[in-house]
Amino acid sequence: MRLRVLFLCFAISLPAVAAPLAVPDQGPALRIQGSNTIGAALGPALVKGLMEHQGLQGVHSEPGDGANEQRVVGKTRQGKIVTIAVAAHGSSTGFAALKNNRADLAAASRPIKDSELIDLESLGDLKSPDAEQVIAIDGLAIILNPRNPLNTLNTEQLAQIFNGEVSTWEALGGIGGAIHVYARDDQSGTYDTFKELVLSRRGKPLAGTAQRFESSEALSDAVSHDPQGIGFIGLPYVRQAKAVAIVDGDSQPMLPLTSLIATEDYPLSRRLFFYLPPSSRNPWAKALVDFTQGSKGQAIVAANGFIAQQVQAIGVAPRPSMPDDYQALARDAQRLTVNFRFEEGSASLDNKARQDLQRVVAYIRSHGKLDKQVTLVGFGDAKNDPQRAALLSKLRAMAVRRELVKSGVVPRDIRGFGAQMPVAANTADEGRIKNRRVEVWVY
Repeated sequence: MRLRVLFLCFAISLPAVAAPLAVPDQGPALRIQGSNTIGAALGPALVKGLMEHQGLQGVHSEPGDGANEQRVVGKTRQGKIVTIAVAAHGSSTGFAALKNNRADLAAASRPIKDSELIDLESLGDLKSPDAEQVIAIDGLAIILNPRNPLNTLNTEQLAQIFNGEVSTWEALGGIGGAIHVYARDDQSGTYDTFKELVLSRRGKPLAGTAQRFESSEALSDAVSHDPQGIGFIGLPYVRQAKAVAIVDGDSQPMLPLTSLIATEDYPLSRRLFFYLPPSSRNPWAKALVDFTQGSKGQAIVAANGFIAQQVQAIGVAPRPSMPDDYQALARDAQRLTVNFRFEEGSASLDNKARQDLQRVVAYIRSHGKLDKQVTLVGFGDAKNDPQRAALLSKLRAMAVRRELVKSGVVPRDIRGFGAQMPVAANTADEGRIKNRRVEVWVY
């Protein structure tokens, strides 16, 4: 999909902090554990931003007690030292640390698992809107050595490569002999996401010969130096490697472009999370979540190579494969970089969609588009009955319209395109959830 991006950005504004946060007499003011994708650079950068927003001076990072651990340190005007500890050993370790009271906030590059949710129910409902906070969107890039001539792979091929069933580049129409597989370690949310989106969907384990890495940077560098290498990595860590376009089911080939990841259309896009236990009494944890969701925090997200949850208007080039009505819409309007998605098996908006409603309303209001300047377009996953799929897609658009009307937005039109234009395969829950979406178009 060719996109003409018009950078009309808007993020939720963060109110000024009313009063400085209390500083504990001993120990860190906040302990964050979990995802290496977040904890390596993004988490510490957000912490620095919060500390500077709080008026702390001389804010800097120091090595922690172990590998992939660091402390962010600042000083109050009264000379009191404030420390926030960040440990980045994988998403699973963040939830384990919450349970053992070794963390106040869990960073995760995948949603909390049902087993973890049950295990932590004494801390409150970690799937509640205030607890589960989407802080950024990331794309898993499939990376090759820059000299590898292949430019496109589909998710079925990826499963076969990383399982070891396809073991030579020649089998894929390339050159180079044996394929060398590189992967993140078992504690990594990046690995969990790849396993869920690619391997588990097809009942395949990772090849035992895969070289495993705790560090995203080390994995990327290894692939970029190995002409026979292939790996998966978070978007900011492509570095010197080459990212290929990905096809899932009947979707178009998609590179991990900012616009396609922002809408979560890219097949290997994912959400990055902070999980704040409802039982938390740590003011720094809540302050970091609020700061991250605000305009300053989202600017830090973008500066660190992830996709900020800012609303942008993008021009979409019509393609012959699009339905005629959709082509007409693409010619006359611009699409916002938000796809509203729904709780599994429900017409209720998911937690990210609830946050995005505020951002979309603020964008529409600030651009003077409250009165009949918005069209909502619903899609669904494939059904045996095409008419039922078309109806459900329109009902989802109507659900978003109801929420927008509550905030004073009067849409021009709602449309349902049923199971047309899938962005993911319908052979697994993750793909079906992605295809059940509502797009927002503005005139």
